[in-house]
Amino acid sequence: MIFTFGTPLSYGIFSKPFSEAFGISPVALSTIFSVMLLTFFIGSGAVGVFAVRVPARVVLLAAAGATGLVTPSLYFVDSYLGLLVVFAVLGLSLGTVFVLLASIVPRWFDKRRGAATGLIFVGNGLGLFILPPLWQTAFSTVGVRQGFVTIMGATAVAFLLAGVVCRRPPWTTQSTATTGELVDWVSGLARTRRFQQLFIGMGLAFAWYQLLAAYAVDLFAARGLTETAASTAFGLIGGVSIISRIGGGYLGDQLGSRRAFLGSLSFATAGIVLLILPQVPLLLAAIFFIGLGLGGCATLYIPVLMNVYPPEKDTAVIGVFNVAGGLGSLLMPPLGTASIAYTDGYTAAILLTVAVTLVAFWLIVAGTRAG
Repeated sequence: MIFTFGTPLSYGIFSKPFSEAFGISPVALSTIFSVMLLTFFIGSGAVGVFAVRVPARVVLLAAAGATGLVTPSLYFVDSYLGLLVVFAVLGLSLGTVFVLLASIVPRWFDKRRGAATGLIFVGNGLGLFILPPLWQTAFSTVGVRQGFVTIMGATAVAFLLAGVVCRRPPWTTQSTATTGELVDWVSGLARTRRFQQLFIGMGLAFAWYQLLAAYAVDLFAARGLTETAASTAFGLIGGVSIISRIGGGYLGDQLGSRRAFLGSLSFATAGIVLLILPQVPLLLAAIFFIGLGLGGCATLYIPVLMNVYPPEKDTAVIGVFNVAGGLGSLLMPPLGTASIAYTDGYTAAILLTVAVTLVAFWLIVAGTRAG
């Protein structure tokens, strides 16, 4: 799990070194990384839907194999199209491993499902904290190609080990639905009001972070922090989220995953509201609350969904909702950037982020309401 989110969300680190190494403009490279995010979220979501009837080990080993194949690829690829294919495959492999592990590991637990989910999602928090500086160090010390081989080789080995040990619990029912039946199931699901509310709500429950990421570092710098301090402050959000990924899981076991998830979203909203105020102590408080909200939401959304939908379609459910997160990741960063450029300030972007969390809260309350 450390390698699943850490690499695709480090794409900002890739831009300058790849532009210099391959002679491709940063604007063109941004489209390559957009395709990586597209396959990471939406492509892997589609894989998750149809992988529900395939042994998890087969899918994970296939993802490990695909990751291994692209590991040395930069020594043979030097064109825009070649890089596009490499990062499309990479995004699909990373996203597929995330969907499988995130949906299967919680099924091994009943009473402590929230705590177990929190522990497995600590990997994501560590990835967001460790991988960006790791990629930066690799590129600056051994170069783009060797750095890519080193980190992606480690990723392939980690995925291989996950494929060896991960399987669905033997006491659970393996879905035997055909491809046509799965398509019919998703189509029928999409027509229900509950699904529509949850699909948009869960998408927005993570889109606020993508929106925040578009302007947070610049906002912190505008408040008087140095460039390094502003980047560190943004990284602290991921660091704090590691704590709440564990604590949120335990809290979910005690209070119920729905209540704890909504509480986490409330923490995030409160932290974003504090960003409106310019005082540095309040900025630190905002970072703390946002980190708590991010970690809790990331941990608890799977238990929430598994309480709503049948567990035998675990990867299908998580795969479908992964698509919702993908749509948010594609739409929100440009929206945040445009709002800042249009208003020449950050207040509108902050208020927009607050609005996203509030709409998400309302839709998830409605979509998880009993009956």
